[in-house]
Amino acid sequence: MFDFQKLEVYKKAKVFHLDCKSFIVKVKPDSYVKDQLGRASFSIAEGSGKFSKADRKNYFTTARGSVFECVAVLDILCDQGILQKEEFAVFSAKADELSRILYAMIKNLS
Repeated sequence: MFDFQKLEVYKKAKVFHLDCKSFIVKVKPDSYVKDQLGRASFSIAEGSGKFSKADRKNYFTTARGSVFECVAVLDILCDQGILQKEEFAVFSAKADELSRILYAMIKNLS
């Protein structure tokens, strides 16, 4: 097991991505929505193994931006009735937790 796989943020980001992917498979959104949500949710988890302090801070900042990107996409899908409000609330709560963890990690690297 790699060290980054032990990080709570990595574990939560991986679950969030898999949840997004399951949603994509279930509702089959337009290809650009599928691509945007799939890539953004994947990018949250992919860089947890960065080594230098500056690289890690940059990665965590980018990952936090990807969390916001996912929420924006899901919010629009909710407005369109493609995503139920209850489902959006679950995604939103998970995204909020990820955002808070990433924010704390960014601050710890400052």
